[in-house]
Amino acid sequence: MNSDETQTPEQEPVKKLAVEAFEEQQPELEAEALEELEPLTPKDEVPVQLADDQPQLDLLSSTDAGLSDRAWNLTNLEEKKQTAEPAQPLERERMADLTQTVADLQRQEQELRQKIAVLQETQVQLLSEQLAKTQAAVEQIVQEGVQELEQRKQALQISIEQLERRRERIRTEMRTTFAGVSQDLAIRVQGFKDYLVGSLQDLTSAAEQLELTPPSEPPRLVREEYRQPDQAPTPKFAEQGFQEQIKQIRNILDQYRSLPDYYGPSWQLRRTFEPIHAERVSNWFFTQGGRGALKTMGSRLQNILIASAIISVLHTLYGNRQRTLILANTPERLGEWRRGLQDCLGISRSDFGPEQGITLFEEAPVLVQKADRLLAQKQLPLIIVDETEDQINLSMLQFPLWLAFAPDPQQMPLYQY
Repeated sequence: MNSDETQTPEQEPVKKLAVEAFEEQQPELEAEALEELEPLTPKDEVPVQLADDQPQLDLLSSTDAGLSDRAWNLTNLEEKKQTAEPAQPLERERMADLTQTVADLQRQEQELRQKIAVLQETQVQLLSEQLAKTQAAVEQIVQEGVQELEQRKQALQISIEQLERRRERIRTEMRTTFAGVSQDLAIRVQGFKDYLVGSLQDLTSAAEQLELTPPSEPPRLVREEYRQPDQAPTPKFAEQGFQEQIKQIRNILDQYRSLPDYYGPSWQLRRTFEPIHAERVSNWFFTQGGRGALKTMGSRLQNILIASAIISVLHTLYGNRQRTLILANTPERLGEWRRGLQDCLGISRSDFGPEQGITLFEEAPVLVQKADRLLAQKQLPLIIVDETEDQINLSMLQFPLWLAFAPDPQQMPLYQY
């Protein structure tokens, strides 16, 4: 780079520094050059030679020596200057290198700044994209959650509407069943109880005072058939002549009460038998003679337990000749009787049927006809009447064994259909 060329503002400080360094080093370079040239001066040698040859020329020699030293010094100075002049292009090259290095560094700095700007833009773009994706995912999750909540809300609203309709229906049934009919039902039940007790008492007293006339021919045939050895059994548990049978019944009841067998054979009681149950069963056997009404226990399941104990005792005494006929006015109640007897006696559905051990009836006349046929077949029918029956067919009173559960007028039943 020439001195005449235009220089950039950045190159001027570098050039100034180089010039100052050269000016500072110039005296030192001149001194070093003089020191190197001093041993070579003939200042010492010339006087020696002149002293040996011509002692009389000392003054001239010294003068010549001084002039020679000055000439020698000037020559050395000129050589030093000539030697120093080639150092200026080296400094210029060094300055050019420094300038080029500075330019390269500035260019690299510019490139790095550009790269940093590009990286910052890329980072901002990536962050924006990631933020957009995150927001979209969050919005989707929120939307799905809202949809699920809406579905659950709709399902709950439907369930609430169904429950409200069911509540209204139950309230309507309660108003029509309990409020309107329960009072009338209680009155009818109380009347039925009074009628049943009074009629039984009247019938007993009338039977004791009645003078029987000679029976007609058909009854005579029945009477003769009754006296045959294979006639149908006529239990009389309250009479003194059946002490052995009474003792057996008491032993069976004591066994049910004290040693219940929950896994015993079929037709044997498999449930806990409390003293109150034993008292009701003993009263029906020994006081009423197997023909009478018992006060309800307050629930159909308790009544079924008492009936199961009676059926089990009779089955133990008479075996398969004993047949049970149950009367209830609705299929639901008959279903409860069937399930309860299966549970208490350990029997199955095959034991229920017209020709099986237990038969279910909804109407009294059909039951009476079945009981007549059983008697004709030398069987022992046991008639059981559910407490919801408000009227008793008098034809059922003619059979040797019957049990009716009378409702308690002071305690409304826990079930209604």
